[in-house]
This record gives sequence, structure tokens and C-alpha cells, in this order.
Amino acid sequence: MEQSFSDAAPVHSHRLAPLAGLCPDLVRFAAVARLEHLTGAADELGVPQSTVSRSVARVEAAVGTPLFDRERRGLRLNRPGRAFLARVQRGLGEFAAGYEELRRITDSPGAISFGFLPALGSAPVPLLVKWFREEHPGVRFDFVQDSASNLLERLRNAEVDLCLTSPLPDEPDVTARPLVREPLRLAVPAAHRLAGHGSVRLAEAESEHFVMASPGYGLHHLVTALCESAGFTPHAAFHGSEIATIRGFVAAGLGVAVLPPSREETPGIIELPLEDPDAFRTVGLIHAAARTPSPVVVDFANMVAERARDCFPHSRPA
Repeated sequence: MEQSFSDAAPVHSHRLAPLAGLCPDLVRFAAVARLEHLTGAADELGVPQSTVSRSVARVEAAVGTPLFDRERRGLRLNRPGRAFLARVQRGLGEFAAGYEELRRITDSPGAISFGFLPALGSAPVPLLVKWFREEHPGVRFDFVQDSASNLLERLRNAEVDLCLTSPLPDEPDVTARPLVREPLRLAVPAAHRLAGHGSVRLAEAESEHFVMASPGYGLHHLVTALCESAGFTPHAAFHGSEIATIRGFVAAGLGVAVLPPSREETPGIIELPLEDPDAFRTVGLIHAAARTPSPVVVDFANMVAERARDCFPHSRPA
């Protein structure tokens, strides 16, 4: 039976040094138990012998029984001491392994789990990541593309550190950082009756079939609200989760759409500025208010805030 008391491998003091401030009495007890010598343990730990002696006394008082036999030639670990040491060694070993793992994580360049709307996946996200990696080449990114509502849920579930999204939620458990206000435009087929106008009011498209973002996407709710503010409910003929798909349907003459400005000209589409005062979307970063972001996540968020205007050429500061 006694073999079961010593099945934990000894954890030597050099591995336990970082834990001396966390559980000093147990670290000193483990050193004395391993060496069975107060002076030797004190020398190894770099503390006075009296400090080690008081730690052993406190441990014995806490467990309610002597853990050493006091002999003329020194200390000898007794049977309760061997049983207790096995548990202490196991626990200190776990603490030491946890410390070393944490040190590897914090000493490494780090990782960022970054969520964003699918429409931002062609630009600006690749540019932002490229610029950040130029200064932090070892950082690893894990990307999640999803709707605004799903990104919010993933953030709450700690699946992502940070999200680039729109619209920004106004909720107590989420910290939102507005970055840019991006204008929205009415995209119409090139042969459309409104195509020759310099700008339009959204109400002029009341009778049109709309190609809408899928329900659950922020753009869907935003466009619906804009149309209602203009005095009508949009007739959604088609839904799509990708802005490129929506543009394709408009180019094919299947409807009109309210979209952020295209970064490249799309054949068959005319984009008309909207005169409605609320025809814009705010793009920004969100993170969970209760979680403290790692330093590398903070650095990335700050860089995104500084360079966002470079990625949204038609935008204004939020």
C-alpha cells in the first residue's frame, strides 16, 4: 500500500520557484520532505532556515498531525508525511505545468480569433490583416465569417475575440467601437428608369422589387428600417447572404438593392447616391465587455481603428 503514497514524481525546487509567492509553505514543505534536511532545503530555496522551519510548522498545524519524525540527525518523513507529500507533489506539479504553459502563451506572439461580415472578407479585412502582420509577423489569425446576429452570439460564447460588424449592438454586455460611417446607395440595373439620375430619394424606388440581404444580416434590418422611414415596406423579391450575389441579381435586371459603395465597378449596375439623411451604415469593432482582451488583440483593435478610413474610401469618421 505504501507505494501508492509516492507515485507522484518529485517536483524540484527550480520548477517551483515561480510558485513561491502562490503557495510558499507547500513549496518549502516539499523541499524539506524531498531532502529531509532543513538547512539543505533553506539553501536550495535561498531563504533562511527559520523561514523554512516555520513553514513546516504551519503545514503540520494545518493538517493536524506531525509529518516528520524528529530524530537526532535531523528530520525523517513519516507515514502521514509520505501520504501528504504524494498529493502535494501532484498538485505542485500541476501548478508548475500550468505556469509554464501560461508563460509559453504569453511569451509567444499570440493568436487572434477575428469575426467579420462576409461582405468585408474581400476588403477591408485582408488589408487590415496584411498591415498588422507586417508589424507582428508571428501572430496567428482564426477567421469567422457570419451574419451580424450570429457574430454577436459567437462573441458572447467566447468563440471570437473581436468582430468587425454593422450595425453595432447597443447592449450592456458588449463594448462597441464605431469606426466609420459608410454611405448607402441605390444599385439599379444600367437600363433602369432611375439610372440617369444624379441622386435619388429612397421613396422613388417604392414600387420596385428589392434584392435584399438575408434575414439575420445587419444590412437586411438596416434597409428595411430605411424603407419604412421613407414611407413604405420593401417588396423583397430575392434574398442573398453575399453582397456579390445581390449585385449579380441587380445586374441581371431582377430588382434594385440598397448597398454600400462598390470598391470596383460592376458591369450592368449604376449606383445612385441616396439623399435620405439616414442612408449610411456604421461599421465598427465589438468585443465582450466582461472579458479582458489579450495585448495582441488590443494592438490589432487599435491598428484597425487607426487605419479603417484607408479601407473604406467613401466613408466618414463615425
